[in-house]
Amino acid sequence: MALTEINFDGIVGPTHNYAGLSLGNLAATSNAGRTSHPRAAALQGIAKMRANLALGLAQGIFLPHRRPDDAWLDALGTHAQDADTGLLANALSASPMWAANAATISPAPDTADGRCHLTVANLVTMPHRSHEWQGTLAQLRLAFADTGHFAVHGPIPAPFGDEGAANHMRLATSHAAPGVEIFVYGEKGGAFPARQHVEASRAVARLHGLDPARTLFVAQSQDAIAAGAFHNDVVAVANGHVLFTHEQAFADRHGFYADLRRIMPDVEIVEVPAARISLADAIRSYLFNAQLVTLPTGESALILPTEARDTPAVWRWLQDMIAGNGPIRRIELVDVRESMSNGGGPACLRLRVVADPATVDPRFLVDNPRLDAIADIVSRHWPEAITPADLSSPALWEQAVHARAELLAMLDLRELI
Repeated sequence: MALTEINFDGIVGPTHNYAGLSLGNLAATSNAGRTSHPRAAALQGIAKMRANLALGLAQGIFLPHRRPDDAWLDALGTHAQDADTGLLANALSASPMWAANAATISPAPDTADGRCHLTVANLVTMPHRSHEWQGTLAQLRLAFADTGHFAVHGPIPAPFGDEGAANHMRLATSHAAPGVEIFVYGEKGGAFPARQHVEASRAVARLHGLDPARTLFVAQSQDAIAAGAFHNDVVAVANGHVLFTHEQAFADRHGFYADLRRIMPDVEIVEVPAARISLADAIRSYLFNAQLVTLPTGESALILPTEARDTPAVWRWLQDMIAGNGPIRRIELVDVRESMSNGGGPACLRLRVVADPATVDPRFLVDNPRLDAIADIVSRHWPEAITPADLSSPALWEQAVHARAELLAMLDLRELI
């Protein structure tokens, strides 16, 4: 079995809007009320996927969920036509686009039964995300239906918040080698909620059959949460034998680094000093919400948002890093400004799954011709712009349902309609 890392990107849905629903996500709340551009947002995401393919990376997709979420509104005793403004905004959120929150993944080399395990995230902390898991689970069960190679788990029960891969990292000498799995949890962050509960992380590790000797549970720093690092992937990312992190990402970084080096002596920790890049600049630029990937050449590359170039302190540090002799040798920039304005960078848009592509439902894998067909649907059916007033428009709801149905039909995924 040829294990490789497949990046599954969420296609930005036709109701992408700036309702400012995510407390603690400074980009989302500061841009609340702006006009969004769903068509441009989806096309930006498709362009990022094309760039990944050009780098020789395997690429998959997850599909937008039905919006408005009528079933969720029904359960609350209301309907889109008469729901209050707040509930309607939550029912229309396009947040499933951020696939890093879809699930936590443990590849086959790490698990007791030798299968890749996936646990769908419950996302209970935020109302607009708490009703995602059913739609996400339906897609996971289709994409990874081969039970000889995959085990797909339902959500961790409330009240233990689980935010998926955005608070999980894996280090390994190769994708096919046993790894070190790192679960990062929050405790408190001042005015902002800590979204990942340690009990949820421990439950996922047990469900996946992980080796306790190669599993770490690490507290996120309160300073990072308070500064707007609502998920660990806003201040740290790992791949291969490289951990790329901000100095203030973890509550006890020295203890964490010592534990990590004990398990994996050859780990390379690239720590960005706070004296060079503040937490504010790290979060503003989404320096760490990058895709840290291994290219077919074997070199490590960072796929960064263009905001990293636009933040002087960040760009100077990156140039110094590349000029040095560290493990990260290449930088690629992508424009995902619509997603960034709602609080999600390149890493938020993707879920990494280490698997043999031949074991994945091919309808969830893409190449350039398939992306051409998706882009054509988006260009013809996605709204060009959405203002806050548009959220109460039945015409928008009808357009969103129709646009999604067209995409699912083209991809032969009518089961999800």
